[in-house]
Amino acid sequence: MDAPGAGRPFEYLIETLNDSSRKKFYNVPRLGGTKYGALPYSIRVLLEAAVRNCDGFLMKKEDVMNILDWKTKQSSVEVPFFPARVLLQDFTGIPAMVDFAAMREAVKILGGDPRRVHPARPTDLTVDHSLQIDFSKCAIQNAPNPGGGDLQKAGKLSPLRVQPKKLPCRGQTTCRGSCDSGEPGRNSGKLSSQIENTPILCPFHLQPVPEPETVLKNQEVEFGRNRERLQFFKWSSRVFKNVAVIPPGTGMAHQVNLEYLSRMVFEEDNLLFPDSVVGTDSHITMVNGLGILGWGVGGIETEAVMLGLPVSLTLPEVVGCELSGSSNPFVTSIDVVLGITKHLRQVGVAGKFVEFFGSGVSQLSIVDRTTIANMCPEYGAILSFFPVDNVTLKHLEHTGFDKAKLKSVETYLKAVKLFRHDQDNSGEPTYSQVIRIHLNSIVPSVSGPKRPQDRVAVTDMKRDFQACLNEKVGFKGFQIAAEKQKDYVCIRYEGSEYTLSHGSVVLAAVTSCTNNCNPSVMLAAGLLAKKAVDAGLHVKPYIRTSLSPGSGMVTHYLSSSGVLPYLSKLGFEIVGYGCSTCVGNTAPLPEAVLNAVKQGDLVTCGVLSGNKNFEGRLCDCVRANYLASPPLVVAYAIAGTVNIDFQTEPLGTDPTGRSIYLQDIWPSREEVHQMEEERVVLSMFKVLKEKMETKEPVALRPIENAHVLLYLGDSVTTDHISPAGSIARSSAAAKYLTNRGLTPREFNSYGARRGNDAVMTRGTFANIKLFNKFLGKPAPKTIHFPSGQTLDVFEAAELYQKDGVPLIILAGKKYGSGNSRDWAAKGPYLLGVKAVLAESYEKIHKDHLIGIGIVPLQFLPGENAESLGLSGRETFSLTFPEELSPGLTLSIKTSTGKVFSVIAAFENDVEVTLYRHGGLLNFVARKFS
Repeated sequence: MDAPGAGRPFEYLIETLNDSSRKKFYNVPRLGGTKYGALPYSIRVLLEAAVRNCDGFLMKKEDVMNILDWKTKQSSVEVPFFPARVLLQDFTGIPAMVDFAAMREAVKILGGDPRRVHPARPTDLTVDHSLQIDFSKCAIQNAPNPGGGDLQKAGKLSPLRVQPKKLPCRGQTTCRGSCDSGEPGRNSGKLSSQIENTPILCPFHLQPVPEPETVLKNQEVEFGRNRERLQFFKWSSRVFKNVAVIPPGTGMAHQVNLEYLSRMVFEEDNLLFPDSVVGTDSHITMVNGLGILGWGVGGIETEAVMLGLPVSLTLPEVVGCELSGSSNPFVTSIDVVLGITKHLRQVGVAGKFVEFFGSGVSQLSIVDRTTIANMCPEYGAILSFFPVDNVTLKHLEHTGFDKAKLKSVETYLKAVKLFRHDQDNSGEPTYSQVIRIHLNSIVPSVSGPKRPQDRVAVTDMKRDFQACLNEKVGFKGFQIAAEKQKDYVCIRYEGSEYTLSHGSVVLAAVTSCTNNCNPSVMLAAGLLAKKAVDAGLHVKPYIRTSLSPGSGMVTHYLSSSGVLPYLSKLGFEIVGYGCSTCVGNTAPLPEAVLNAVKQGDLVTCGVLSGNKNFEGRLCDCVRANYLASPPLVVAYAIAGTVNIDFQTEPLGTDPTGRSIYLQDIWPSREEVHQMEEERVVLSMFKVLKEKMETKEPVALRPIENAHVLLYLGDSVTTDHISPAGSIARSSAAAKYLTNRGLTPREFNSYGARRGNDAVMTRGTFANIKLFNKFLGKPAPKTIHFPSGQTLDVFEAAELYQKDGVPLIILAGKKYGSGNSRDWAAKGPYLLGVKAVLAESYEKIHKDHLIGIGIVPLQFLPGENAESLGLSGRETFSLTFPEELSPGLTLSIKTSTGKVFSVIAAFENDVEVTLYRHGGLLNFVARKFS
């Protein structure tokens, strides 16, 4: 039957969504009757796209009916598919955008309007493939880490990593970390700061980044190396409608960006339809874990979709994978994902769709589902599809998905039968083939003791270790004589007696380099640690414990979920973000342990959550090394041995003498999932959205109740301001270097330490000839007025920043004269100076102040601090208008009630723009983003 409007034969299926809105949709279930209900969910998405795009030319009515008759037509007919959107990664994205640019020129030559050339479908372009590791750092801690989290007894760290006992935030309003580790999971409400730790901002996102000494160096090289390409991408996003560029440093296409970019249900001109995507990355399939149909294709096919053409595919077979039963309580998400992957690989699903159903699906979190879907290249399926259900909706709510839209999504998906109901087993689709996986068949495992491929079920661990002691020396055996297998050696360590025997754990390391995209296992380790601490369990202090996350994001979610202090309590302190234990970069074992191992010829053990455990890799005196999930690493560390049956033997006893078993402290999957969704996912997506959306400068914030850091006279030069020359032994910089173990002979000069912001900040205004009117004599000191103390300029600024107090500088004529020095602007900025109020400026220095983000204010002609009766002891407040212009007159109010006018010393609109963006670097970065 032809619909009104000859080219659209299925318009008669359009209905209004029954939610009191004007939204419309194609009610495709009306088309097929019982046939539609038998279709797999993934095929229903193909069918809806076919119905909606049927024009009799690119999509014919025959194509629609072939999809509807999927049961008989699978594997035998080609069908077109119109994805809702496109995702490009940069390597394949640049030729596509170049082609569109060339098309504009061609249209122009042909006399047409080039402004009409745009991609037909929304296109997101991620810039995630251009980063090269020009700089790297492997965190090697040579000094021992005593167990129990006593970091203060540890040896000296690299100066790059030394932190104060409490790591405070730096007065940044964007600080989201745990500012006070004293209380689990609690952020300090007060903006304290440590100037030496002032974070370098990512030039694209204007947010603090982890490991600035490596990350920013690599990004700086990346921006320089790829400048033309990045400029072209930015131009493309501005010129072409439907093109959005995700800036570098945000992340990889197939991970959280897919979830951020996912629409779930599109709405165009009040018409609703399912989200779907094709892209130029083989791991696009990850998004199927959210119930969004998508897979990777070639660049030509992707460009065709951008031009409004469909992709063509053979109507696929769909393998139904039924999940049933309940997983073993000790099974982690990693175990489940790898177990299902192994099963699908053995069955053979290459070139097919896989669709999951059954009661066990609801036990899988969205992180589990997306990880399974992300493994498609490992088992060869085109995609693995998880229909939307209540778990999906709850996850979307936690990611900050608009609640009103989420309700509309749910109503629509249920109307077109694309929503999976947990209890409705009678209406399961018909599949080409059904395979069944009982979740209780998946068991927790470890790998070892010498090779990662030698897997051992945790329930068999004790028996297997005993077998390894008996076997001949080889891939698994140690060939320990039967009469020596019960040998033990007593040691004395930190005033207590301990016993070492075969199987004793002497090294336990939690790493997340292989677990970053699935935070559940790290959270499970943290929850287990919390329950262990609450039960009074501990890790023996001679066991060398460590926690080395794969990125700062792991620290972020461990901190935000409140479990990090408990890991620390058991000795799993964060040691850095580089390759450590996995590559043998572990601290030496205590001398008492080394002697005992040699004396008893003991087979002691290391347990870690990395991916390599070759013999001798961790330490030549640790002969048995096991790979385990993070919570199992913590469990074995508490037990102190791998020669244990967790089902029948306790980990230890509580203070009352009661035996505590692993099942008593093991967190349930429900607990982990709840924390993951309610704490971690929401926090991570908030950060991600801020990264993705911070492109325009925020409104200028007022300077409120600012104290005067320095009251200076005329002709203050950049020599007075900028660190230069030798480092005086009594200076703040000298104290800093001395505290890090350097002698005066090793201080070097400020010039040689220009790359060290901690030294240079302390050297700002450190000139002994600096005349501060507060003191009445030359000295690199000032008064901290809240306390009345006379301090080094840096120390006073540090106290002000800890209290969140902004600072200004009062000066006379020709402020900043002399040689142009960038640190004469950078230094005051890092000290917390927001404005300089002077009678006049040396132009180059004024430009530098603007370029770093400090506002240069100028007294009105004939006025100065003295004529206005300012003492410098009052506080100053200044508000900026919405529209800032060159030479604008502003009003300052002091705490004494005095109000006077000053001039904003911007000479042109460029300077105004730079200041509004927070300085030159931020402005240029936003130009690229």
